[in-house]
Amino acid sequence: MIRAKKSFGQHFLTNESIARSIVDALAGFEPIGHLLEIGPGRGMLSKYLAEKYQGLALVEADLDMVRLLAADPRYAACRLIHSDFLKLDLNNLFGGEPLVIIGNFPYNISSQIVIKMIDHRDLVPGMVGMFQKEMAQRIAHKPGSREYGVISVLTQAYYEVDYLFTVNEGNFSPPPKVKSAVLRFTRKPEFHLDCDERLFRTVVKSCFLQKRKMIRNSLKTRLSPDILADSFFDLRPEQLSVQDYVGIVKKIEAISPAG
Repeated sequence: MIRAKKSFGQHFLTNESIARSIVDALAGFEPIGHLLEIGPGRGMLSKYLAEKYQGLALVEADLDMVRLLAADPRYAACRLIHSDFLKLDLNNLFGGEPLVIIGNFPYNISSQIVIKMIDHRDLVPGMVGMFQKEMAQRIAHKPGSREYGVISVLTQAYYEVDYLFTVNEGNFSPPPKVKSAVLRFTRKPEFHLDCDERLFRTVVKSCFLQKRKMIRNSLKTRLSPDILADSFFDLRPEQLSVQDYVGIVKKIEAISPAG
């Protein structure tokens, strides 16, 4: 289920072919022991998921939708959770066992869903989700593009991101005012960074606060003038890769191990 940005209205996917394609994107994560669908709504994805995966849980914040799903015998074997996903305790959901996530995500919390995935990367090896196209581009774009930003760096530090396909407005009822897109996130083999990860997040956010300026301006309180004199610091935040940011953090750590 997709809720329009700045609205409580719901935009339900109506294209069965697209629904099947989203479900098929999970194939790379199989075998899947536990699968969690966020915002199943009327069950457009759920009915295909329930056919293929036994360990399916559905988390839905809308009580009317929960009642609708609970009355449908197709989901009798599914775990139905009436909750806000952002408040859900993933560590205890399946006894600490890994889970894959899928869903048509509410526009207004989609970036928070990604951050929660990152924060629980020990538990989440993969995710497939539909986003507002603009957000999907921001997450998936590589260094050097205008869309590349904080969410790009933080996500790509731990996951490979594949932009699978765009979904036009006419595939929903009622049609939203923007296009959507489906992304697949595959956790990297090494999903912990070789640096202080809390400091990494702080540095990335700090640099992008002054996106139009050279990173030297954002780092002058953390690194000495002789280090910042290097031409590397002439770059702007969107030109730096994940490893570039890791390198910056390690320079800061070398000066002040406590960060």
